[in-house]
Amino acid sequence: MATWVIGYRTASRRVRKSSRTTAPSWLARQWALWSRLLAPLRPLDAPRGCATAWDASWPLPRELTSVRQARHLVATQLNDWDVTDLADTAELLVSELVTNALRHTRGPLRLNLQLRHFRLLCEVEDTETSSPTRGAADVDAENGRGIELLDLLADAWGSVRTATGKTMWFVLQAEARPRETQTP
Repeated sequence: MATWVIGYRTASRRVRKSSRTTAPSWLARQWALWSRLLAPLRPLDAPRGCATAWDASWPLPRELTSVRQARHLVATQLNDWDVTDLADTAELLVSELVTNALRHTRGPLRLNLQLRHFRLLCEVEDTETSSPTRGAADVDAENGRGIELLDLLADAWGSVRTATGKTMWFVLQAEARPRETQTP
């Protein structure tokens, strides 16, 4: 018996279940990819919807003062979450990402923070689709060391293309446990 799924003919057949777990089907993988693209878009000049008390999101204006504002927002939020051991590193890396977004992109920006399982995920969203490139910075250069800072200080970092542009992100591991009243 054959069926049509999204323009492709697929044959139904019985498959014996194996003792090990199987990879998701092609259709399941395609559905997961397309569902991200077809999800309703929230403009970057609006905060992202916060699902829990461990999420925070702010739109940033395209002004030079946005770097200072982003550092202040990160420091205040980490103090509220009681993970102040990450504040200095997170402020430095956020200021790098926001500065790069202001310098190399156009359009609105958004800063997102999430604390999950004692790991801080920080994201800066912009409207440019191209990923950052690593450049060789001269010894006397005043800029060009942002990726090296991410390599040195972040536990993980990367860039992801989105429907509205790209998201630059980094992860920091908290040393001290946040408040015991609510588990992230």
